[in-house]
Amino acid sequence: MTLQQLEYIVALDKHRHFVKAAEACHVTQSTLSMMIQKLEQELEISIFDRKMQPIAPTEIGVHLIDQAKVILYNAKQFKELALNEIQQESGKVTLGIIPTVAPYILPKLFNILQERNPNINLHVKEITTGEIINQLEKAEIDMALLATPLNNPNLLEIPIYYERFFAYVSPTEPLYNIIKEYEMHHLPTDHLWILKEGHCLRNQVMRLCESESGFS
Repeated sequence: MTLQQLEYIVALDKHRHFVKAAEACHVTQSTLSMMIQKLEQELEISIFDRKMQPIAPTEIGVHLIDQAKVILYNAKQFKELALNEIQQESGKVTLGIIPTVAPYILPKLFNILQERNPNINLHVKEITTGEIINQLEKAEIDMALLATPLNNPNLLEIPIYYERFFAYVSPTEPLYNIIKEYEMHHLPTDHLWILKEGHCLRNQVMRLCESESGFS
């Protein structure tokens, strides 16, 4: 007994005509008829009453055809499930990443993916934090690597590593020869250079300045 044979008896029950059933199954009439006969011989029963016009299933054939429909449905579901699993394992993942992080993270990330799951096709988009958040909310990208915190209730935020901030002081700065450990309140308020507006690290620096140094 095969799934193909079950498909043939279901098709013949539906069309009640050998030629039409064969056309629906994309086989010749003789092939369909022979495969159904083999199934009947294997089960030692008559699934169809060929004396009826149009052809019709026997009493036991009705029950077998009902079971065949269930089996074919389950087989279809099983196949779809298997395909979904394969697609998940070998699918495309779109990653958004900010330019300052990309050179340090991507090489390691590619190596890890190749080792653990070489079937994943990683597509990288190097964009700004604002664009990343917008595309995450629209499901245009699957995940992202960027500076936190985002404080966005619509996104799941998982810290994976932490960075240190460094303040570079000119030798002409009075504090250059005085302060060995630079703290936020030592930052000069008249000549402070940081990244341009819109950059995530600038926002972090500004938050630190406002919270710890009273900058405005």
